[in-house]
Amino acid sequence: MKAHSGHRSWNAWNVALWLHNDPDYYADWYWMSEHYALNTALKRLMSELPKHTPDGAVFNRLSVKLAIQDEFEVTA
Repeated sequence: MKAHSGHRSWNAWNVALWLHNDPDYYADWYWMSEHYALNTALKRLMSELPKHTPDGAVFNRLSVKLAIQDEFEVTA
């Protein structure tokens, strides 16, 4: 059940909130969505993001992927 504003957990919700609302985070990953495939962007983001959001959620690969994946083109 998705009890956290449509997200699977508080951590996923919090990571999505920061990635979509912090201007620097948003600019980085949105630029990547126009230039890289999702997995490449994830690898770069995970090396650039801090370990935690300012209020304690963990920037882990799954939470970041869930937060940004809709902006990337799906290639078959």
